[in-house]
Amino acid sequence: MRYSLRQLEIFLACAHYQNVSRAAESLNLSQSAASTALKEFEHQFELRLFERTGKRLRLNELGRQLWPQAEELLERAKELERSLLAHDDLGRLKIGATLTIGNYLAAGIMARYMEQQPGARVELEVANTSAVTQGVLNFELDLGLIEGELNHPDLEMIRWRDDELVVFCAPGHHLATRTQLDDVDLREATWILRETGSGTRQTFERAMSGLLPELNIRLELQHTEAIKRAVEAGLGISCLSRVSLSDAFRRGALVELAVPQRDFRREFYFALHRQKYRSAGIERWLELCRQTS
Repeated sequence: MRYSLRQLEIFLACAHYQNVSRAAESLNLSQSAASTALKEFEHQFELRLFERTGKRLRLNELGRQLWPQAEELLERAKELERSLLAHDDLGRLKIGATLTIGNYLAAGIMARYMEQQPGARVELEVANTSAVTQGVLNFELDLGLIEGELNHPDLEMIRWRDDELVVFCAPGHHLATRTQLDDVDLREATWILRETGSGTRQTFERAMSGLLPELNIRLELQHTEAIKRAVEAGLGISCLSRVSLSDAFRRGALVELAVPQRDFRREFYFALHRQKYRSAGIERWLELCRQTS
């Protein structure tokens, strides 16, 4: 074999950090050792994988084509090493989840995963849909749990479970006693919403098609709990996942508002890179997620 796994590690670190010094630091190497290894890797096959501008490296077209293949090969090698060290070790997982899923579903799944696999390590990154998706595309995350389906040639979207958004207000709000809201009520209401780029906001805008320019949006917040507190304080009404509201409804802290003429249904999806090797750990995580549906 004309290349080593270490050379692949250095190539991938340089692709990620776009800088030899930072790549070397991430691998506990000196800058000169990393730079020499990268040059030897390119020289062995008489090719260039990066465009070099000062200290910055940018993958060229060939480098971008080889990136996912190198990621998959290195992941397979790491899993083989883990299997040799401990036959029942599922290894480390890096999971990305959107805010609703991360705050209300993923923690429980992570607890079950680690309980069934003592010593397993799981890193959970909670962010909005666009950030989680980018992490999967950049191989920074093994798997994404997102709200809604995305179309991208490098992503495999696998349906997970149903969900729906719910319009709600505080018990003392003047709409709390209404049997249902019509479009006039929706136009006249003061709204507190998730930020643009979140899956929740995308579903809300789809459901409110035709009314969006007329809605009075008072606040846009990135955190579900902050929105719930603002609504409880009487600052307006909102629309969030039922998953995030069930406890507040049960306690009577918030009140569900019926909007039958609008469709707030959606689905949660697994997002995986098509070139990402599905390790035993990833398969076990998917299985546990499906068991919670």
